[in-house]
Amino acid sequence: MSTEVKVPTLGESVSEATVATWFKQPGDPVAADEMLCELETDKVTVEVPSPATGTLGEIVAQEGQTVGVDALLATIEEGAGASAADEAPARVARPGSEEGTHDEDAATAPAGDDAAGGETVDVMVPALGESVSEATVATWFKQPGDAVAADEMLCELETDKVSVEVPAPAAGTLTEILAAEGETVAAGGKLALLSTGAGAASAAPKLVDPEPKPESAAAREASADPSDAPAASPEPLHSGRKGDVEDAPSAKKLMTEKNLSADQVTGTGRGGRIMKEDVLKAASGTAAPAPAPKATEAPRAPVPAGDAGREERVKMTRLRQTIARRLKDAQNTAAMLTTYNEVDMKAVMDLRSEYKDLFEKKHGVRLGFMSFFTKACVHALREVPEVNAEIDGTDVVYKHFVHMGIAAGTPQGLVVPVIRDVDAMSFAEIEKAIAEKGRAARDGKLSMADMQGGTFTISNGGVYGSLMSSPILNPPQSGILGMHKIQDRPMVVGGEIVIRPMMYLALSYDHRIVDGKGAVTFLVRVKEALEDPRRLLMDL
Repeated sequence: MSTEVKVPTLGESVSEATVATWFKQPGDPVAADEMLCELETDKVTVEVPSPATGTLGEIVAQEGQTVGVDALLATIEEGAGASAADEAPARVARPGSEEGTHDEDAATAPAGDDAAGGETVDVMVPALGESVSEATVATWFKQPGDAVAADEMLCELETDKVSVEVPAPAAGTLTEILAAEGETVAAGGKLALLSTGAGAASAAPKLVDPEPKPESAAAREASADPSDAPAASPEPLHSGRKGDVEDAPSAKKLMTEKNLSADQVTGTGRGGRIMKEDVLKAASGTAAPAPAPKATEAPRAPVPAGDAGREERVKMTRLRQTIARRLKDAQNTAAMLTTYNEVDMKAVMDLRSEYKDLFEKKHGVRLGFMSFFTKACVHALREVPEVNAEIDGTDVVYKHFVHMGIAAGTPQGLVVPVIRDVDAMSFAEIEKAIAEKGRAARDGKLSMADMQGGTFTISNGGVYGSLMSSPILNPPQSGILGMHKIQDRPMVVGGEIVIRPMMYLALSYDHRIVDGKGAVTFLVRVKEALEDPRRLLMDL
């Protein structure tokens, strides 16, 4: 039976890729989930795993060829080829053994374990969310040999958006860790091996031990007979940039076009492989330094002798790197401008004080200020819809709904969970949703879906004591409202100076689609709704 190998989903707005490297050739035995080839898009590199165990049949898309989503890459021949593929590791793992009869018996040992109720289960990288193709292994909670229960957390992965915990797919013993802490793994990649059933404990050494011994024997034979050396060391395909790493075809082509040599480009692919984006960075003069020297590179400025040993260098998390990149991209892309106003919070504070106990008793949640601000923003967005829109190329996309992002600070960095269809919610529903998202953010339990699709954002710097700030847009949104500290100030009301609880408001907006008049109108409508909440009831 033949199984098709097709191009996987490549991410949002990505419709095609270039076949960069085939790791297997027709006739090679392959195991399920073993990497067959690597695809390269204009955004990421995607590894394609084998959908089944068997023998690689025909390669339909050659290296350098451009393919679309769901296009046919190759075929896997199952059946007779599959059994041969299953037996191949047992034969290859024991070359040069002096106990051939025992090797044949050992080759059937896994079947004995299966008969005793044990089997090997792959621990895979889970789906990481839309447009996220890779993650970094942050922490392993278990080590090889540890017993694990089904659904017990094995490790934590860190993406550029959220942290993802990986549970054990079954009860058993963790046999081997394939991706160490700090290693980058692709979605659908293999993290570890787990032995299950009664034979779990005894299966561990069989999975880990047999391979190193034959390799050392093969290495000794290779050193004794130089003619056998090439066959004895097939693995350094991606071990480093010493002539044994093939650069991506698209990268080669682009280097030729840009008149660049390989030593002028820092490769970020596997084993230092040069990718298309590396060439683009080098051509624009923004190439990143090679990953390896970062830990030992000299400081930018000499460190005074008295300060030596009092500094600490910590690598930025992927989340922090993404926050930094997205904030800077927002400044570079949008024509960002901020307008300010101030709001007298007395009416809201009096209303909240009068009804907070009754509100909590009936709805089971506290009445805060955020629901008032959310309602006021929804009210203003209806009158100034361009603040709730976004730019897509040369089009303006107007949203006839409000998915409100509520910025929240966490120990890992700023995150913006999204409350969907907030324009259709009551005060109680908004407060419950904000409380729920806030807990999830603090506990690191936010999913990718929780932070996607926002149309407008509110950021409350006042909880940290901020009196005034200019918030940065959350692309592709065109507006963000900044709340600040409530502070008593002398104000003139009815010709008299009185003390009022005042808050500064700041609206940052994309001036490409939001005019100054629209921005000021939006902020004034928010101010009016908060200073007289009855306006929200009468839609004024």
